[in-house]
Amino acid sequence: MSMQSGVPTEQEVETALRGVIDPEIGINIVDLGLVYGLEISDNRLRVDLTMTTPACPMGEMILDDAREALAKLVPKDIEIDLNLVWDPPWSPDKMREPARKHLNWD
Repeated sequence: MSMQSGVPTEQEVETALRGVIDPEIGINIVDLGLVYGLEISDNRLRVDLTMTTPACPMGEMILDDAREALAKLVPKDIEIDLNLVWDPPWSPDKMREPARKHLNWD
């Protein structure tokens, strides 16, 4: 975290989001490739993320878990903006190596 502003680094945000698990698959949302983008400024943290499908029954729970994980990371005066996006649609090719290995996806 930047000592001056308390604003987290991209790596710190990713680490926090690795604690958010998709309960149906059992893999964190970062390695699943659900986090599409991070934008960090002095007063706002914006995270673009998606779900494996628009009909994901755990979508609200995952968003709540992500918001909670980020709230523990950033000072109270920084706005957390979770932006759910559907374009481009998620596909298994967005998964990182740890998720691919876990699911035996070659």
